[in-house]
Amino acid sequence: MKNISVGELKKRLDQSETINLIDVRESDERAEFNIGGTFLPLGQILSLQTDEIDDWKDQEVICYCRSGNRSMQAAMMLESLGFTNVKNLQGGMVAWQESFGSK
Repeated sequence: MKNISVGELKKRLDQSETINLIDVRESDERAEFNIGGTFLPLGQILSLQTDEIDDWKDQEVICYCRSGNRSMQAAMMLESLGFTNVKNLQGGMVAWQESFGSK
């Protein structure tokens, strides 16, 4: 599993690149601030409820959470389920907001 920096992800989003993003936080965290993507809390991934993203197994998938810890767990779990190109957003939304605010 690899990490991706908030700067690299922001640049790719700003260029309107199609990216498979997964927000693994809880719903209250997502309601406060998010950068988009599919909402799939870590608990669902750990209980193998990944049907809605199974088509992404051979595509790049970037997981994010508040600080990067839960998304790292999610990325490792997805790899164990056969996802071949999973990345973790290093520093998560904390790093994003420190770098870019809430944009």
